[in-house]
Amino acid sequence: MVTAIVHIKAEVDRIPEVAETIADLDGVSEVYSITGAHDLLAMVRVAAYEQVAEIVPGRINKIPGVLETETHLAFRTYSKHDLDAAFSIGFPESD
Repeated sequence: MVTAIVHIKAEVDRIPEVAETIADLDGVSEVYSITGAHDLLAMVRVAAYEQVAEIVPGRINKIPGVLETETHLAFRTYSKHDLDAAFSIGFPESD
């Protein structure tokens, strides 16, 4: 699994529709509106690096309202959230 974190600058008045369009793309698992230098963050999760090239410059950059993207590839995943979810399967939450 290849994970790419894509920071996106968008036209301010089109952020919601740009986010929804990106979220509908195959390979995009999540889209967040964020603060800072970029407007949106998209998580791209695909089987091969070549698919990142198809999604980011091939699709995301061509969406009307997208001004700029910056893509980061993840090497490893360190997530307490994922570990907690795996160990809590089938057990009710404790208070």
